[in-house]
Amino acid sequence: MTARWIRLVRRMDWILLLAVLALLVTGVLFIFSASTRSVDLPLYRKQIGWALAGLACFLGLLYADYYRLRDAAWWLYGTSLLLLVLVLVPGIGRKVYGAYRWLSLLGLQFQPSELAKLATIIALARFMSRPGREMNAAGNIGGAVMIVLPPVLLIAAEPDLSTASVLLLTAIVMLYIAGLPMPLLGLATLTGLLAVGLLLGLLFWAPAWLPLSDYQKERILVFLDPGRDPLNHGWNAVQSALAVGSGGLTGKGFLKGTQDVLGYLPRTVAPTDFIFSVIAEEVGFVGSAVLLSLYAVVLSAGLRAAAAARDKLGRLLAAGLTGMLFCHVFINIAMTIGLMPIMGIPLPLMSYGGSFMISTMAALGLAQSVYVRRYT
Repeated sequence: MTARWIRLVRRMDWILLLAVLALLVTGVLFIFSASTRSVDLPLYRKQIGWALAGLACFLGLLYADYYRLRDAAWWLYGTSLLLLVLVLVPGIGRKVYGAYRWLSLLGLQFQPSELAKLATIIALARFMSRPGREMNAAGNIGGAVMIVLPPVLLIAAEPDLSTASVLLLTAIVMLYIAGLPMPLLGLATLTGLLAVGLLLGLLFWAPAWLPLSDYQKERILVFLDPGRDPLNHGWNAVQSALAVGSGGLTGKGFLKGTQDVLGYLPRTVAPTDFIFSVIAEEVGFVGSAVLLSLYAVVLSAGLRAAAAARDKLGRLLAAGLTGMLFCHVFINIAMTIGLMPIMGIPLPLMSYGGSFMISTMAALGLAQSVYVRRYT
């Protein structure tokens, strides 16, 4: 066991590990900055605990052969669907900010959607990597859709359209890696654009027909017209953009961000979905560029793992997990600077939260499990 562990550690992508550690430390520091006004137990202490648990999960999955997860794929997938159903049951699921997204286990709150993302990626990778299975056949494409559709619909019903969207985009990336023909991929993209156009049309002319909650509709309208409701639904978006813009080239300094310290950026969202706004205000463009460079290192490591994978299963796993992390990074930063509607997407390794931290580190560990076994 010791010899095997040493061999795997030597093969590990150490540049990735250093980048991950730098992001974790940075996240704890700015969660401390964003939560200095909190009257509860300091969030940064909890985040340190979640980061350590995430590192243990990372090392555990790196050591475990990813083929073991392939063998357990359908059990993981079925369990995640069961948990997603339970979270929608009143009295079992916990309602927070108008959405049923949480379950309680042994006194700990967790989001089943985070497990569902990983379980669906593993199940998809197993399905599409079967020898002789070509993704240009209608039956195989339909099978992949039937795997993705149940968790997407259940997550959307919470409602959590942001996580459902990430899972859907990740599935499209995996279908492309598995060999989905470009004409079909283009047709799927066109269908998505038409669906967005239809949604916007209904939003303006027949909003009652949309299966969206009022706050979700208002988020989209505020994105299209930032001055529509600046003191209510548009408050977070406006204050986030002001925080990022006011950082300038080098920022105002650590713990000196006025949007955060003075409470214009609400303390309920500053350490979570809007942590990038806090960072950009305090370290400016230069610090934000360094942060993005660290994410580029992490994502590049995921692509290296996919390219070096010994088989199709490993390639699909690494590509899917990397695609999922990219969606989180891109959407979170885009929404904080006003390029996308506010979607409630956390920033990997930076935003406060236990479920998301564990799932992110598990994804990185699983991708490294593929990478360290590239020669075997």
